[in-house]
Amino acid sequence: MSAAMEAGSAISNRNRAIVSALCKRLSIDPKSISTDSIGGYDLMSLYSNILKLSASGVHLDNQTEIMKWVKFASDFPCEANAYRATLKQLNEDLNQRAVLLGDGLKPSEADIIVFSAVHSILTHLTNAEVQEFPNLMRWMDYIQNKVDFGGAFETVVVNKPAFELFFSKKLKADSELPSNKASRDLRNADKPEQNINANKGTAEKNVAANVKATETPKNSKSTEEKKKSSEKDSAEKDTEASISILNIQVGIIRKAWKHPSADSLLVEEIDLGEGNLRQVVSGLAKYCSPEQLTNRRVVLISNVKPGKLRDVMSAGLVLCASNQDHTVVEPIVPPEGAAIGERIIVAGHDGKPEDVLNPKKKQLEKITPLMFTDDKGVATYKGIPFMTSAGPCSSSIPNASIK
Repeated sequence: MSAAMEAGSAISNRNRAIVSALCKRLSIDPKSISTDSIGGYDLMSLYSNILKLSASGVHLDNQTEIMKWVKFASDFPCEANAYRATLKQLNEDLNQRAVLLGDGLKPSEADIIVFSAVHSILTHLTNAEVQEFPNLMRWMDYIQNKVDFGGAFETVVVNKPAFELFFSKKLKADSELPSNKASRDLRNADKPEQNINANKGTAEKNVAANVKATETPKNSKSTEEKKKSSEKDSAEKDTEASISILNIQVGIIRKAWKHPSADSLLVEEIDLGEGNLRQVVSGLAKYCSPEQLTNRRVVLISNVKPGKLRDVMSAGLVLCASNQDHTVVEPIVPPEGAAIGERIIVAGHDGKPEDVLNPKKKQLEKITPLMFTDDKGVATYKGIPFMTSAGPCSSSIPNASIK
C-alpha cells in the first residue's frame, strides 16, 4: 500500500472514531451518518452535519472554540515526525488547564473530538515516549474515566507511581506488625535449643507450640483491629491533608488600607458575592500598596477560623506567590471571566470543604508545601492547576511557593 493510501486509511479510521464518540455524546444513531461522508477527509463539514442531526441542534456552548479543535483534529498529522511536534504543543496547552473547554472540569465536545483523534497514536507510544507528554497523559486518563465512550476505545494505561510507592511503604511497615513477630517466634520454637536434653527440649517445644496455637486467634484478632484502626487513622490524616477541605474562592478587593498598629499588615474588604464584604488581614504591606490592591481579583481561602491579628478581625487568607528569597510577593490572580465567589477546583480533589478549619490540626501547614506555581506561573497543587470556569489561576512569578 502506498504512503498516500495509508494516510487516507488512517484519516478515515480517525473520522470513524470521532463520529462514533460524538454520536454517543449527542445521542445520535451512527447509522444516520453517511458512510461516504465519514470516509471523506472534510471533518469540519462532517461535524456540522452531526450537529444538524443532534437532538440539541446547534445550541451547544462555545461553538466557535469547538470548531477550532475540530480543525485541530482534522489537521492532525499521520506521520511520526509531524504528530510528535503536534502532541508536544497539545501537551503544552494542557499544562494550564484540566480540560480543553468547559467549566473548568467538565469535558466538552472539543475534548471528545481531540481524544478520539489522538487516541490511536497514544496507545502505541513507548514508555519512554509517554514521559514526554505528562500533561497530555493526565488529560487522557481524566477524559477516559469521565466520559462514557461505550467501550469504543481501548483504555490508555497511565502509570501513577506515587500511589504505588505509598502502598509499598505501608506493606513494609505491616511486615513488622506483632502478628508477624508472633509467627517468627512460633517458627523459632520449632528449633532445638543448644545444651539441653533432646527429649526435654521436644516436650518444651510442644508445650510452647500449644500455648502459641492457643494464643494465635486472640493475637490475630487484636492485630486485625489494630490494622483497621491504623488504616482508619491513615485515611483521616489523608483527608485532613487534602486541598479538598479548603474552600478556595474567587474574590475581589473593594477596599484596602494599612493596619493601624502593624506596619507589615494591610486590611482588605473582599467581595465574595455574598452581599456583604469580608474583612481580611494580609502581610502584604511590604510588597503592595493599598491602591495597587483595590479592585484587584484575588484567590481567598474563606473557611479559615476567624480571629484577630493585632486587634483587627480577619476572616480569610489571601493566597500569594513568593519567589525563593521572598523579595517578591503578590496575590494569586484568577482569570477575568471567573465569577466572583465561585469555588476554585483542583482536578482529582473533589471533596466537600470543611465548614471551618481546625487550627489545632495544622491543616494548612500540611497542604501549602504542595502548592506552587509552575514554570509558566500557573498556580498548582501537586502540579495540578487551580481551575475556574474561565481557566487557571496564575501569577507573574514562576516556580514560586504559594501561601
